[in-house]
Amino acid sequence: MLLRLPRSVSEAQEGLAEGAVPIGGATLVWATWQRDGFPQQAMTLREVPEANLVEPEALGAAVVLHRVDERVPEVLRRAAASVGTGAVRRTATVGGNIVGSTLRCLLPAALVLGARATVLDAERCYEAELAEVVAKRPLMLALRWRTPVASGYRKLPAEAGGPPPLVVATAVHADEEDRLLLRVAVRDGYDVLSEATAGNSGAERAVAALERTGLGALPPAARAVVREQVVAVLDPLSR
Repeated sequence: MLLRLPRSVSEAQEGLAEGAVPIGGATLVWATWQRDGFPQQAMTLREVPEANLVEPEALGAAVVLHRVDERVPEVLRRAAASVGTGAVRRTATVGGNIVGSTLRCLLPAALVLGARATVLDAERCYEAELAEVVAKRPLMLALRWRTPVASGYRKLPAEAGGPPPLVVATAVHADEEDRLLLRVAVRDGYDVLSEATAGNSGAERAVAALERTGLGALPPAARAVVREQVVAVLDPLSR
């Protein structure tokens, strides 16, 4: 297997055009390759500057999870810190978690930030909604978002080998007139639900509004965690 190490977006596009298979830390594909055979060419973005950003409003797809630090919002930082073991976080990448994983622990955090993805194909570089990224699994270059007023993340404990643990991510954004928008995303099993409501009227009204959305169909225990997280993120803003 030939491993390509492009140093620019254009070189990465050349690799795609020539059939190179994108990989991050290869944590999700190595066992499959050992079983089914290795591709002729693989490609990592770890030398492409745009894929290695760690900024207040941008995170590159090639960034390994243990590098996700205080420069990004709390919800995204805590999501990255919750993935696997320290050894996994030193290898697994942001792009691999969102595009390649079935668990997608970072996806709820990215959704509540209102993030959009920059993606590549052999002919162009363009912005895409996260729903498109999850459905079509293109080569992701980076995530970009607006800085929230506040955010939070909770991942419940789970037994190894059991069902995926519940994840609840929250973020509050303000517009030019200081109107607050609360976004909540929940991973329940392998499904991720995302809803939004006004946040200016306080946590209890926000919770009531969310109960009238798809989140209201969650199991009672999950809805209780949603309520706790909404209160935790909105109450300090009303003091």
